[in-house]
Amino acid sequence: MSEPSQLASTLQVSDVEVAGDAFEHLQGVFGARARVVRMRLGDEQIELTEYLAPRGRPIPVDSRSQDRWFQHVAIVVSDIDKAYAVLRAHKVQHASTGPQRLPDWNPSAGGIEAFYFKDPDGHTLEILEFPKEKGLAKWHRPSDRLFLGIDHTAIVSGSTDASLAFYRDVLGMTIAGTSENYGMEQEHLNNVFGARLRITALRAAAGPGVELLEYLAPTDGRPYPADERANDLVHWQTIVGTADAVGAERALRHARARFVSPGVVALGDTAKSAVVRDPDGHAVLVHGRLN
Repeated sequence: MSEPSQLASTLQVSDVEVAGDAFEHLQGVFGARARVVRMRLGDEQIELTEYLAPRGRPIPVDSRSQDRWFQHVAIVVSDIDKAYAVLRAHKVQHASTGPQRLPDWNPSAGGIEAFYFKDPDGHTLEILEFPKEKGLAKWHRPSDRLFLGIDHTAIVSGSTDASLAFYRDVLGMTIAGTSENYGMEQEHLNNVFGARLRITALRAAAGPGVELLEYLAPTDGRPYPADERANDLVHWQTIVGTADAVGAERALRHARARFVSPGVVALGDTAKSAVVRDPDGHAVLVHGRLN
């Protein structure tokens, strides 16, 4: 979604087709065959999964930012005005009314500029530019690139405390920052009238963070679809690495996490993965070595 010179650091890492018993059990979809393309932007990677069989359902056309199935990835840019112009040139669908600069009265978020838009399947993406005193140090290194990397994935949480019990207490992430965001700019960013959010940023030792978005208002967000499956386009998976997949499974079972896979599934001779749901239904793929 950019000009070639600006995509010079966006690389296709791999493009494979996956099928078979292990993949079916991992994702909970019988007869699954999928094309998985891994892309890298800067230091971060994202996997795009196209289910060749069985095909899933489209994203609900009436999806809103406060619905529990909402999730996005936040792409850091060096100049949001130029990035927005590139997106406009490629005729992306707006999710925000336009780029927003969060107000200075908010000590945690003031000066951050952000914009939500849609990809061709209707997934929400965000571009954001950090002021010099905010964000990771690497986002402020001199660069001639416009699109720098992925800072975090954001998910709607019905209860921050319940989400922390999962992401912090079980998966071991740490709180990197908190804020309460509201006002005209936040309303136009999320395209939600009267939006007031409790935001909690979580990080692991490496990789993009997870941002919890709890809507204090409005409180009419709909729950995650109970019948959602991995081949539905509304489905996202946050991949969490672990040194011990079997130990992670024990911790998740002790915490009574809801498993999509029957447990850890062997993927080759050296790795195992499991897919579980967080308290709101968001899928998390825990991937680690076979110990």
